[in-house]
Amino acid sequence: MRSDPRSDRLPIGALLALTTAAFITVLTEALPAGVLPGISRDLGISESAAGQTVTVYAIGTALSAIPLSSLTAGWPRKRVLLIGAAGFAVANTVTAIAGNVPLLMGARFVAGIAAGLVWALLAGYARRLAPEGQEGRAIAVVMAGIPAALSLGVPAGTFLGEAFGWRLTFGAITVVAVVLIAWIMAVVPDRPGTRAHGRLPMARTLATPGVAVVLVVTTVFVLAHTIGYTYVAAFLSGAGMSGHIDVALLVFGIASMVSIWIVGVHIDRRLRLLSIASVIMVAVASTALALVSGDVVTTYIALALWGLGWGGVPTLLQTAVGKAGGVYADTAQAALVTVWNGAMAAGGAAGGVLLGFLDASELPLGVAVLLVPVFIAVLAAHRHGFPASKPAQQSDVCDLNVTATTAPSVVENS
Repeated sequence: MRSDPRSDRLPIGALLALTTAAFITVLTEALPAGVLPGISRDLGISESAAGQTVTVYAIGTALSAIPLSSLTAGWPRKRVLLIGAAGFAVANTVTAIAGNVPLLMGARFVAGIAAGLVWALLAGYARRLAPEGQEGRAIAVVMAGIPAALSLGVPAGTFLGEAFGWRLTFGAITVVAVVLIAWIMAVVPDRPGTRAHGRLPMARTLATPGVAVVLVVTTVFVLAHTIGYTYVAAFLSGAGMSGHIDVALLVFGIASMVSIWIVGVHIDRRLRLLSIASVIMVAVASTALALVSGDVVTTYIALALWGLGWGGVPTLLQTAVGKAGGVYADTAQAALVTVWNGAMAAGGAAGGVLLGFLDASELPLGVAVLLVPVFIAVLAAHRHGFPASKPAQQSDVCDLNVTATTAPSVVENS
């Protein structure tokens, strides 16, 4: 079922509501990186312990993405989206008022579950709202919420956190979530669910050439990035740049937006080249941060390079696993969401452990070391996984089930 067949125009109002849902998801996930010192001081815990707010969020998403996608497959899409938005409103409200660590972590876990529900929904919903032949454009509009959260939301939240306290920033996300609920109810058309098809053919998916290597690259790349990004505020504070955290995150976010634009223009022809370049840029940037800690100009340049390398990674990995998966593309995407968020959880935990033994200025070097096997794996996967790309057919582009992570999860992805 599509949008009104008489119209060939994208339903921008409805798609922007989905964009806002993606924005809230990424902002809720990434905001602790900018307000970590405040959480640490207020609750009387170490920054490494406060960093586990990212870990439990990622665990919630990793554990919920596949089962919730299966459970709600037959539900009307609008109902599922509203439940996800309500989950964010409740979880961020509890986060804002949490007076102890268990309550804070519980709220973050619930927020992660809401993220798993929303990420499993957004791309497919966007495609089904779009006129025939414009599904890819619709997904691109929705996924703009990811760079918007990184380049605008996180720096703005960091600024508010420094000026008025970290609790206000999470309260502000609740306000946005409540507005989003009203927006969805008013302008987003409903679409029916799809009949569940039993157990996902995961074994066949993993056996498909190229899928496993993309998932391995995703795991280690997201792990490395999360170790560095989660504790970037601690790194900057240790380098004498505590007053630069909001600006530094803004630089990173703007560079990430540029990266996403570049990747969007060239990915159909240069998937392999862009993937290799991304690994190199993040590795060089993290090495530079470790070697020149304390130099403000070089730090900004390195963070910009990191953003240029990382911003397009979710799109690159989602496209790679979708193409490799072929007829199992949907299952491969679900596996990527789970792997991505599992790696985010592991990265937050590993960074906290490393911070207990190392100085914060040494964490970026660990990121660079982890990227060595990532680089080797991408180079080796020249036939399946990260092949030299051929121009994609329009139908191929439209059929990609771009389930974000973001990581970046974005993740990072995370």
